[in-house]
Amino acid sequence: MFETLTEKLNDVFRKLSGRGRISEENVRESMRDVQTALLEADVNYKVVQKFCDDVVAKAAGTEVIKSLHPGQLMVKIVHDELASLMGPVDTRIYFVSPPPTIIMMAGLQGSGKTTTCGKLAMYIQKQGRRPLLVACDLQRPAAVDQLAIVAGQAGCPCFRVEGQTNPVRVARMGVQHAVENACDVVIVDTAGRLHIDEEMMRQAQDIAEAVKPHQIYLVCDAMTGQDAVNSAREFNERLELDGVILTKFDSDARGGAALSVKAVTGKPIKFIGVGEKLDRLEEFHADRMAGRILGMGDVVSLVEKAQQQFDAEEAAKLQEKMAKGKFTLDDFLAQMRQMQKMGPLKEILKMIPGLGSQLDTVPISGDEIMRMEAIIQSMTAKERQNPDIIEASRRRRIARGCGAAVEDVSGLIKSFNQVAGMMKQMAGMGMRDRMNFAKQVGQMGAMGMMPRKVKNRSHRLSRKERLERKHKRRK
Repeated sequence: MFETLTEKLNDVFRKLSGRGRISEENVRESMRDVQTALLEADVNYKVVQKFCDDVVAKAAGTEVIKSLHPGQLMVKIVHDELASLMGPVDTRIYFVSPPPTIIMMAGLQGSGKTTTCGKLAMYIQKQGRRPLLVACDLQRPAAVDQLAIVAGQAGCPCFRVEGQTNPVRVARMGVQHAVENACDVVIVDTAGRLHIDEEMMRQAQDIAEAVKPHQIYLVCDAMTGQDAVNSAREFNERLELDGVILTKFDSDARGGAALSVKAVTGKPIKFIGVGEKLDRLEEFHADRMAGRILGMGDVVSLVEKAQQQFDAEEAAKLQEKMAKGKFTLDDFLAQMRQMQKMGPLKEILKMIPGLGSQLDTVPISGDEIMRMEAIIQSMTAKERQNPDIIEASRRRRIARGCGAAVEDVSGLIKSFNQVAGMMKQMAGMGMRDRMNFAKQVGQMGAMGMMPRKVKNRSHRLSRKERLERKHKRRK
């Protein structure tokens, strides 16, 4: 999401940075390029017009025009306006007392509503709550069975009534079931259609009037662009939405829905679905998303992901090992496995400031950690504990054992040595110095895991070896 928009916005800022000092005419010319980029990203026309006017009004002041670094100031102004366009957002779910808190999910058919119910249930369970999924989509064939399967995967109960055709009655019975079985959150899955129609809207209104939901979320497919925004507007007129959940955010969609929905409907994006698995639901933060759009990374989200996956006690043991210089390939592999739980590798690396733009032309398939794991597991226990003993013959044996090239084994050991050296230094540093080193470690680790872009072995020789070969050719 947003990759094309990010590239075009960065082109605009590079042009501004190359001008030294800029004029009001330069600012307006640049914003015409920004306007084109936003329209191509399927952002609502009125939203684009207001956004560009607001940026020009702020950027055309003497502070920007006379600045020594106008390009950087323009980035900040556009960042702040993007954050304002998509926010503010309060992602908290307010639970009522006495329970249960009732959450109603609405949306068109095919938007990913049923799967999102499971994702939301898993998200709520992490907060110590016990959710109940209620199957009120009696329109789509097998929708009830699908919700039951999703509930099982999420580890929560699902309420269903066999042979029932009245979704309003099922919703009432589901809430009563939650009260009787100590479920403190009820998530009601409702029926959708391929398009907005009166029957679907009336049914959704009847369910809302029957169970009085505390929050109503609309699930929209981000790939539908402006259609998602139009659906949100029509649903909001009939149901008074509390927020929007955008699904399929990991797709190659242009991102117009994310930039338009708040401005058009007045309702915030509360969550985004960033993958098919049930743990791939993220809170939406407008300022962080603005940073991602501009290629500035998202360190805060990266840290939060790490905190969710990395055990504090294990981290303390690892820090002690690093301080003593005992960081091994087994430790390295364990950390890579933890990183894998945080999400796709390319997505994680793009959160590192300054690294995201470098990955655009690099084909990261997501199998890099599996390849590293195969190489490490092909080593003996002694080799994993002490990689320095892995000379040429051992590298050939390791490569044969895992089906990799000898150069892959050498590249992994080189990356490990670089990261281990940095981590040893980081173990005795303060927090600020650690942040600077963390960026370097991420970049070097990433380079070690990326697929080779060329097959010519001469490109992988050291500088000294290349010079020697060139000298021999001249002779």
